[in-house]
Amino acid sequence: MTRLGAELTAVLGPTNTGKTHLAVERMCAHTGGMMGFPLRLLAREVYDRVVALKGAPQVALVTGEERIIPPGARYFLCTAESMVTDRAFPFVAIDEGQMGADPERGHVFTNAMLHLRGTAETMILGAETLRPVLRRLLPDAQIVNRPRFSKLEWAEPKKLSRLPPRSAIVAFTAEDVYALAEMLRRHKGGAAVVMGGLSPRTRNAQVALYQSGEVDYLVATDAIGMGLNMDIAHVAFASLSKFDGRRHRRLRPAEMAQIAGRAGRHQRDGSFGTVQLGRADEGGSPAFTEAEIEAIQAHEFAPLQGLVWRNARLDFASLHRLMMSLEATPSSTDLWRGDDAIDLQVLKILSGEPWLMERAQGRPALQRIWAACGLPDYRRTGAEAHARLVGRMVRHLTEGHGHLPPEWIRSELAVLDNVAGDIATLSDRIAAARTWTYVSHRADWLEDSQGWAEKARQVEDKLSDALHQRLTQRFVDRRTAVLLRDLKLRDPDLGVEVDPDGSVLVDGAIIGTLNGFAFLPDPSARAGEKKLLLASAERRLASELIARAKALAAAPDGEFALSFEGGMPPRLIWRGARVAALRKGRDTLNPRIELDRSLDSLPADARARVLARLTAWTNQAKGRHLQALTRLEALKPGLSPPARGLVVQLTETMGSLPRAAVASLIASLTREDRAALARAGVRLGVTHVFAAQALRPEATRWRLALWGVANGVGHMPQPPRPGLTSLRTDPAAPPGFYAVAGFWAFQDFAVRVDMADRVAQKLHAQRLASKAGGTGFQPDPELVSSLGLRPRDFEILMAALGFRTGKGGFAFAPERKARQHRKPGAAASNPANPFANLSALLTRSGETRS
Repeated sequence: MTRLGAELTAVLGPTNTGKTHLAVERMCAHTGGMMGFPLRLLAREVYDRVVALKGAPQVALVTGEERIIPPGARYFLCTAESMVTDRAFPFVAIDEGQMGADPERGHVFTNAMLHLRGTAETMILGAETLRPVLRRLLPDAQIVNRPRFSKLEWAEPKKLSRLPPRSAIVAFTAEDVYALAEMLRRHKGGAAVVMGGLSPRTRNAQVALYQSGEVDYLVATDAIGMGLNMDIAHVAFASLSKFDGRRHRRLRPAEMAQIAGRAGRHQRDGSFGTVQLGRADEGGSPAFTEAEIEAIQAHEFAPLQGLVWRNARLDFASLHRLMMSLEATPSSTDLWRGDDAIDLQVLKILSGEPWLMERAQGRPALQRIWAACGLPDYRRTGAEAHARLVGRMVRHLTEGHGHLPPEWIRSELAVLDNVAGDIATLSDRIAAARTWTYVSHRADWLEDSQGWAEKARQVEDKLSDALHQRLTQRFVDRRTAVLLRDLKLRDPDLGVEVDPDGSVLVDGAIIGTLNGFAFLPDPSARAGEKKLLLASAERRLASELIARAKALAAAPDGEFALSFEGGMPPRLIWRGARVAALRKGRDTLNPRIELDRSLDSLPADARARVLARLTAWTNQAKGRHLQALTRLEALKPGLSPPARGLVVQLTETMGSLPRAAVASLIASLTREDRAALARAGVRLGVTHVFAAQALRPEATRWRLALWGVANGVGHMPQPPRPGLTSLRTDPAAPPGFYAVAGFWAFQDFAVRVDMADRVAQKLHAQRLASKAGGTGFQPDPELVSSLGLRPRDFEILMAALGFRTGKGGFAFAPERKARQHRKPGAAASNPANPFANLSALLTRSGETRS
């Protein structure tokens, strides 16, 4: 053991005592220094802090897989295995000294604590359990105890869905970690994942995901116990036992405390407990004993009885002597020889190969072989499989120029440079890539170590980013996470975007769609989540809705439409979205406009502007499509009382009514009345009185819509398709529907009234022209086909028009009573008889022609 006159201090205490912070301050107070850490991630974290204090040119990061060593670097942050031994530093610190008791890596920490010294100051940081063994091994050390800044209290077991925010859930297998993260995604919006098997870059990204508050939960293995500083309020154990590489055992209280101690930061108190994954009476929750709880809360644990040791003074005179020096036993009872580490296991396996015996000649060759055996088994394939990889490297390193073939490394990296696959596949590729990252930092193994280091780093970073993306996609429901963050923080920095297709994104997560003024939550959202979506949208879309209201108020007519396909009430549409409905007003032609509920959140002045614009457009549309009816309203003052009565009934029935219903009014019309009505487009037809222009398709949609609103119709069939001259009737249609639609309804079919009038006139004209040819006539086939009726339906129409089947075809059959008591043509005196009207029309037409 090296003993210098420099100060040697052991700073001991539980987690959250500021030990590492103190060491960083002490190191930065010197002209140079080195610190050794148990994890590359922790070394990187402290490296970033020192760079911020001293500047990047003065700070180095040295780990198995990463070497950043500026030419003038004076402060080195390293993993314990990579601590620099070929130069002196004013300050040296070893973090997590209790790792000296670890069966696998303990000898590295023990060697550093016993032999590495700063020329001015040395610090050993660790748990209080180190005190007795350090006192015996390093009697000159000054031991300082650091109390914890905050309290650590036990909490009752909680179900996963009841865990408080900023909780870390600890499990000990990848399967359990993934299962817990999946459950948290469903219940809490997601979780970050931290495991020792992840690459440092992936772990950094996952930690950042948690630290940023994007997710409130972290699922991890005991990898979080080694000094990672995170904002954790509660640590929940999903299990209190693990497989340590040799057997499945319960965690020791000190190990429990190391993990639980991550809860609480600086002076904020923390808590620990267990997570209940099933019914407690069925063993669904692990349980702390009272003694364990008391020990963790008081930070009192059984002291370490010794440290794991392996001889650091190796003899490279021969392979046999190297093996003997590695298996030497310690001279102190406080030092224990642990199990063979992976490097020694590999050396023992390879030493049985004849080719290795031939090449293991001389100190340089043995040092090279031993360095190759130190390649970490990142892939965790086991000693036998790992020895095969190391053996291949040793063959290349002990022949020719002593360099690994670039073709081999290039082909290995090419295979690994593939981001396809699931989480497990990417994790395996990253482990293999870390092997080549480690190799690339051995300058004496490669011709172009810097070039290969860059290529290996690029592959590992690419895979790590892909793995982080897969983990986030699988275990983070970004929408729920953002909503919970919004609900908790009312975060003004959460950005809101509305895509051209209406998708609403909050901080990049799609929460739903904005259709006009109506926010529609994402259909995949759960019932409870939809309330959060609506609440978030209400708070964050106010400015967008006001902007849309301004756009609507200034919109041209072409952006509006009437939505009416039979459903009631009719809707007013703007840019394809519903913004208002038509309701019953003072009369049929003047409905009331009711704004859609989606506009309720708008300010009163914005609603008023929207209503004014919709009213203006509705009046303009009525003036264009229902001009035939609005002109009648304007005619009324200049008409006789019978004509005004006819106009009133015609507008109430929306432009069409049976002639028989107003026969007495028609008989009383003056010549001036008839001329005025004709100029307004009113036709006094054989069977119906109608405004011809009102029968156009768009006008018919408007007429049906306004009629349905005025009469409180709940539902009606869709308006007739444009171009139909006849149709099959719907027995469920409300009374009056087909009449308003401009059709003359029969048993199960209907004929458009203007077509019925036209057919009636042509039939009588054809009948009169065929009198000399017999008692019956055949209707013109083109006339029949224009109606699109079946033969039976056409016969019903002919009967309604006063025709009967007779010899030679159809014959005109006036009502029997009139035929017996009246002179020919007397039927014209009955204004309710459409055929009398037709005879009069045809007679006047013939007189005019003659």
